[in-house]
Amino acid sequence: MEYMGDRATLLETGRFVQRHAGSAAGPVPPAQDGTVTTAAAAVRQDSVTGPGRGTGITRTARDAGGGAPAAADIRSTADTGARDRSEIVGVDAVEAAGSEERYRRSAASGDIAAMSALGALLLRRGDLDGAEPPLRGATAGGDRAAANNLGVLLHQRGYAEEAAGWWRVAAVAGSAAAAHALGRHFRERGDEPGAEYWLRQSAEQGHALGAYALADLLEHRSDVGAERWLRAAAEQGHREAAYRLARMLELRAADEERPGGHRDTGPHSGTRHRIGDFGAGRDGFAPAPPVRGRADTAGTAPRTCTRAPAAPHTPATGTAPHVPPTGKGPRSGGEAPRTGAAGADGGTPRTGAGARPAGPGGAAHTGGGTADSATNLRLPTLDEAAQWYRQAAARGHRRAALHLGAILEKRGDLKEAGRWYLSSAKDGETRAACALAFLLRDAGDEESAAVWWLRAAQEGDGNAANALGALHAARGEPQTAERWYRAAMTAGDVNGAYNLGLLCAAQDRTQQAEQWYRHAAYAGHREAANALAVLLLQAGDATGAEPWFSKAAEAGSVDAAFNLGILHVGRDDDRAALMWYERAAAGGHTEAALQVGIARLRDGDEQAAERHLRCAAGGGSAEAAFRLATLLDSRQPPPGPQVLGEPMGEKTECEEWYERAAEQGHRRAQVRVGMLAAARGDMTGAARWYREAAEAGSRNGAFNLGLLLAREGSEREAALWWSRAARAGHGRAALRLALLAARRGELTEAQRWCARAVELGPAEVAERAARLREALHQELTA
Repeated sequence: MEYMGDRATLLETGRFVQRHAGSAAGPVPPAQDGTVTTAAAAVRQDSVTGPGRGTGITRTARDAGGGAPAAADIRSTADTGARDRSEIVGVDAVEAAGSEERYRRSAASGDIAAMSALGALLLRRGDLDGAEPPLRGATAGGDRAAANNLGVLLHQRGYAEEAAGWWRVAAVAGSAAAAHALGRHFRERGDEPGAEYWLRQSAEQGHALGAYALADLLEHRSDVGAERWLRAAAEQGHREAAYRLARMLELRAADEERPGGHRDTGPHSGTRHRIGDFGAGRDGFAPAPPVRGRADTAGTAPRTCTRAPAAPHTPATGTAPHVPPTGKGPRSGGEAPRTGAAGADGGTPRTGAGARPAGPGGAAHTGGGTADSATNLRLPTLDEAAQWYRQAAARGHRRAALHLGAILEKRGDLKEAGRWYLSSAKDGETRAACALAFLLRDAGDEESAAVWWLRAAQEGDGNAANALGALHAARGEPQTAERWYRAAMTAGDVNGAYNLGLLCAAQDRTQQAEQWYRHAAYAGHREAANALAVLLLQAGDATGAEPWFSKAAEAGSVDAAFNLGILHVGRDDDRAALMWYERAAAGGHTEAALQVGIARLRDGDEQAAERHLRCAAGGGSAEAAFRLATLLDSRQPPPGPQVLGEPMGEKTECEEWYERAAEQGHRRAQVRVGMLAAARGDMTGAARWYREAAEAGSRNGAFNLGLLLAREGSEREAALWWSRAARAGHGRAALRLALLAARRGELTEAQRWCARAVELGPAEVAERAARLREALHQELTA
């Protein structure tokens, strides 16, 4: 919290109508002549020391209510009343013209204004001994600016109480700057009512520093009036006020975005892990697909995939394996906590592992839905926050530049975001350097990104160290990656320990991986707790794993909740499993939504089933898309007879879902899409989908492809596909092969396929195959 404006003044000039000599203890009547103060040197806020120059008191964000202001903290525009231009003294002009001697001569002749100006000039130079006599002389002559500056001088010498007495004199006479200094003096001593009184006097006279200090005091007491005075100070150009006002608005916007206005302060999400199969799928929940383990704190990092609790853990680096539509086993998931450009008070403007959020901070990944009413309310608030950030950043506020860059990045304006990140980073903001590096990495300039990450990491930024670790891990340099992950951990970033666990797991150093996961889990990293539970379960310690799954799930890990669901499925406790699946699904977990949808279908609740299947299908689940298409298909009336020359109708929604699943490699969906294409007369499209399904191992796809080929006269190729289907257990394909062999006169071969068809069924096929076999037997024995 800075207490200085962008153009702070070093002196005030003016006179009291009623002159005073000596003591500054008593109140002084307000000025009647409308005297004013003049602006002196414009100085940057961050470079000016606080009250008592040389005493070690500096004006930073930490001395919100402490100490009185320095001379440079006194703004000339605070005084009110009619302005006597003839008494305005410009210190800069005095210095430029070299008129100090003239002021000394005028002061020696008793000119009060010259005494005040000379004292202010010497005070500005740091010549306290030389400044004190003329300031005391001018104060005795009734000059309120001199009284204010004398208070500054005394405070710098350590005489706080005497300084406060002269500030009171000037404040009662109408000096807003002195009222501000007096208010801060009272706050430093714990007298908040007195501080509020004088700060309010200063603020109501239009003094930016007084308004800011009053806002800080009110905000400390959670008074809603703080925003009004922050806004007043910001409107006068106070950059710290503009920054804090923007911060307040941004947090409000985040509250408006969340349902119920609740701010999420939970731990970072982590990398996806999952544990292996709990046996074959039972009636009830569908088998859960194996996890794609992902670890990227910043970019690409070690990835892990575990398949079965009985098998050894086999981590892999690089791209995670394809997720088949079946298989079962808990998993841990979520994004690895890559914290790019954290906000000044802990906010994290940057989100995701390189992913671009659809909105700001964390509208980072909302699951593909449309903007709701809360988001619509949020936009004007965030726009105003960005406006105030821009004002503060333009005046050199590096944290404002950081936050403005984050907002612009989330809106997709990457070029301008990069400019503000660069500005902030050059001013020494390590989080901006880290965020800039992520932008460069995303743009493909990995080398430049590494330079900025290195710069930030060397300044102690744990997130940048994590990013460097991930970068070296992706390059196949695990030793260097480990060194940077350790540096991140030393910097206090718990993700460093988590990433060390991922790195060790990728190298099959399971014991060390467990150690680091445990370290991060005890520090509250929810995905580390989930990963630790995975390791424990793989080692056969289900009792030890479950509490960590629970801890991670309670902290908000949707993957841990999903894993708990699978644990309970393995125990035949479908009720508890459904509870955890529903919890994970509510958090956007695609596979959990699929399991809930299947459970609701089994219970006959088609409306709830459709809702969850749509969520899962929208999240990319091919199985959910197929099941949703099947559900919608069952509601359609049976198709009527095709009329020759009738144009083909538009595709239905269920066809579109079938096609989406088919395009993702779902074999049953591919067969169904082929059948629909054949029904429309599109034999080329049907053959394409049948062939894709058959080549992927679908026996129905192979059988249907054989039918199409046979109709086109390609019986030899058709026989090859029917053979493949029959060997995979397709009874009708075996019967077709038997008929084909019989027509060719290969009666023994035909009998063999008849026997296979009888064995495979179904009943209708078995009956026809038995009759054909009997006929063939009679033919052979005739």
